[in-house]
Amino acid sequence: MFKKILIANRGEIAIRIIRACREMGIETVAVYSKVDKDALHTQMADEAICIGEAASQDSYLNIQNILSATILSGAEAIHPGFGFLSENSRFARMCQECNIKFIGPKPEVIDKMGNKSKAREIMKQAGISVVPGSEGIVLDGYEALKLADKIGYPVMIKASAGGGGRGMRLARQREEFLKLFDTAQTEAKIGFGDPSMYVEKFIENPKHIEIQILADEHGNVIHLGERDCSIQRRHQKMIEEAPSVLLDEVLRKKMGETAVRAARTVKYQNAGTIEFLVDKNKNFYFMEMNTRIQVEHPITEMITGIDIVKEQILIATGKKLEIMQKDVKINGHAIECRINAEDPEHNFRPSPGKIENMHIPGGLGVRVDSAIYNGYTIPPNYDSMLTKLIVHAKTRTEAIAKMKRALSEFIVDGVKTNIDFHFQILNNEMFKNGTYDTGFIEHMKEGIR
Repeated sequence: MFKKILIANRGEIAIRIIRACREMGIETVAVYSKVDKDALHTQMADEAICIGEAASQDSYLNIQNILSATILSGAEAIHPGFGFLSENSRFARMCQECNIKFIGPKPEVIDKMGNKSKAREIMKQAGISVVPGSEGIVLDGYEALKLADKIGYPVMIKASAGGGGRGMRLARQREEFLKLFDTAQTEAKIGFGDPSMYVEKFIENPKHIEIQILADEHGNVIHLGERDCSIQRRHQKMIEEAPSVLLDEVLRKKMGETAVRAARTVKYQNAGTIEFLVDKNKNFYFMEMNTRIQVEHPITEMITGIDIVKEQILIATGKKLEIMQKDVKINGHAIECRINAEDPEHNFRPSPGKIENMHIPGGLGVRVDSAIYNGYTIPPNYDSMLTKLIVHAKTRTEAIAKMKRALSEFIVDGVKTNIDFHFQILNNEMFKNGTYDTGFIEHMKEGIR
């Protein structure tokens, strides 16, 4: 077992990892930028090391500084969390070269699956359905335009190294394609340091369903069921739930087995997620694989009782999975709301600032993964997510009622949040009956109830 782990991240995910480590008797090292010196993760870890200025490229994306901090602290392993360097194969490879264990898949697997266009080709070769699109990566806008013309509009423009809605644009007609391609590619360069793009057919009104995978270093692979992540704004998830109301046992089994096959195809190790689009006829298409822990992992933990972060650490030490597929049982229903510092009334613009007063909800079946506290100043430099509010109940109806109750208790004064907007979603008939799709938020904004 590791004695000390450095967490190459910030915010609530850093705290989530610190808690898992503490329960396992592992010391933790937090890293922070100068603007994050008072952040909660720096206070909760056993050690904290400053790795640079506020800008991500000078701190949380600075590989040299993070590796130096790891060596300085004597940590044997790095947990990358999500975002930042979590799907950066160069970082994983440099960890390997420095004899530091990267808690995640091997760098060559990140190369294959972290790169969305490569992953599509691998899945096609494995006989797994993918959304029709470009073969390999595209760097030139005019070349991409020719492909879009061939595929047929509307098309999605996506960053090969992307995630979290960044480096992604929907082009509904030819006239807007080049401008949108340039915008998406610029985002990809800044956010991921990789301008590689690909183009795929846009499936109208799909469900976004993902399957959680765990795979050890001995060839054992299991899935922990699905999550429905269809409530999105600008391709960024807002509410997730598990299990999905769309899937019956037959489809759940088929999608789970397909996800396991996808992971086996690339000899995947550690926690990962296979993301699918499901059309109105319940045909499902491989979209991408996230080679890291997901923001929404808690809802799977709530319905399975499996601590995914602890499993990641155990897998990284070389231990075999103790859980077999037959041991995975789905218990009840879980929902997660992402509480962001943003103003829904003004196009969800970020709302950084000082938290003057706050109250966190509680009660049976309520979990709060948070990085904020009274008097904390939210910096403008990073993602606007403050907290994940998660509930678990016996049924979906009870889970919705519990989430509404928890949201009503949640107080954050001093900054704007999307708490009231979550109420609107939960009260919407399409959400209540489970018929929503990825276009739900746009429909809601247009006044469809």
